[in-house]
Amino acid sequence: MSKRILLLQGHPDDSTPHFGHALAEAYADGARAAGHEVRTLALTGLDFPLLRRRADWESGPVPEGLKDAQTQIAWCEHLVLLIPLWLGDMPALVKAFLEQVARPGFAFSYGDGHGFPRKLLAGRSARVVVTMGMPAAVYRWLYRAHSVKALERNILGFVGFAPVHESLIGMVEAKDDAGRKRWLARRGGLRRSAP
Repeated sequence: MSKRILLLQGHPDDSTPHFGHALAEAYADGARAAGHEVRTLALTGLDFPLLRRRADWESGPVPEGLKDAQTQIAWCEHLVLLIPLWLGDMPALVKAFLEQVARPGFAFSYGDGHGFPRKLLAGRSARVVVTMGMPAAVYRWLYRAHSVKALERNILGFVGFAPVHESLIGMVEAKDDAGRKRWLARRGGLRRSAP
């Protein structure tokens, strides 16, 4: 069954291609070959300020540069977020983007003030693809992948994305061409078999 897929490229450095960019291309190519409609959005091309006050987040206007991003998120049935691991977490650009777009009234609503907020982005699935310099097993088992779990549960899950799958790709700087090609082939085939 065909899906509408949005690829969010969260690598903050667009001065040179990174492995995450090649992964996004492979994923998009595989998804298109499987009959899915794919759109991409690079966060480096967006202009928006940091949020500094709760009042701005709750009732301030969404920056003009992010209105289309919200439209793209509302359009998608499956979201793919590709990020590098920086200092054990997502880059600040990605966090700032998510804070801006996941606002009350768009991503969730407070409802009547009783119980949990209503998830306004329910009915969508997601995949988080994280590249890192350390071995993925070390991040997953020694560090418990806390930042990825927080992203999946406290941000994506909070606003309704479910299920949320993850792909952790370690040792990206140390991978040789054969290792990178294997990962690219897996990402290209991923869209054919699972979200």
